[in-house]
Amino acid sequence: MGTRRVLVTGCSSGIGLAVAVRLAKDELKRFKVVATMRDLERRQALERAAGETLNRTLEIRQLDACSEDSIRECVNSLPDRRVDVLVNNAGLGMIGPLECQSISSMQELFNTNFFGLARLVKEVLPDMKRHQSGHIVVMSSVMGIQGLLFNDVYSASKFAVEGFCESLAVQAMKFNIKMTLVEPGPVTTEFERKVYQEAAEMDLSGTDEETAKIFKQIYLPYSRKVFTSLGQTPEEVAEQTFELIVAKDPPFRHQTNRLYMPMTAMKHADPTGRLPIDTFYKLVFKHDRMFSAILGMMRMMTKKMGKTGG
Repeated sequence: MGTRRVLVTGCSSGIGLAVAVRLAKDELKRFKVVATMRDLERRQALERAAGETLNRTLEIRQLDACSEDSIRECVNSLPDRRVDVLVNNAGLGMIGPLECQSISSMQELFNTNFFGLARLVKEVLPDMKRHQSGHIVVMSSVMGIQGLLFNDVYSASKFAVEGFCESLAVQAMKFNIKMTLVEPGPVTTEFERKVYQEAAEMDLSGTDEETAKIFKQIYLPYSRKVFTSLGQTPEEVAEQTFELIVAKDPPFRHQTNRLYMPMTAMKHADPTGRLPIDTFYKLVFKHDRMFSAILGMMRMMTKKMGKTGG
């Protein structure tokens, strides 16, 4: 197989930027990367990170996942409209009490996180079918497997992504097209920092006192601890995504953070759904010391795994 063209969305920062640069810097030069973003004025960080690969194995294009015209224009500008690998990464975050979030902001999140994916796949799938080859890589989340406190809408969008891909994967297989869901846990990026900063300044007057207190005094400090203990870097997620793209037979689902796997495994262990919900409830509201101790142990494990190369 010759050079494969990879279209990556959401490349102005974080995971998208890291994936685009990792593919462009492949020592075997197996990829031509089309790194896209909605706003080209935010391209500086990508240009810096791309270094000498810029305009060689990596080119930057404008693409707005919320616009069919923008997606078509970008794909039409590629030779033979050929996209061998699509990496769908563009996304928005949202946390907080449900009562404090407007329906229009929820729709905006779904417009990017779910419909953005649907628009992109709709555009590239017919050509992939014709070529009887292709790989659709979708940046999902562990929250597409297991919902988490105060992540109701974000988690719902990732559940939608997972259901969409799971349904489509069967048809794709018939045309020799691979589909892979990449499911990171906490990742320390500008995206996450911004989401949590907005949450800390959020107007909580729309909810009751107790819910506001749980959000501010329990959820936000816990989240910080989780990110400090379990957080991966965008580069770690990008390295694993790279390995999935070069793999001969990539899995349909791949969780990037092994330390997070026991949390998601609980869901499959109990068909009634009680186990994960009861466990999360107890950890958050009853056994906060135990929760801190578990995170401390996990932090030690992370350091050990880092020293032994995972």
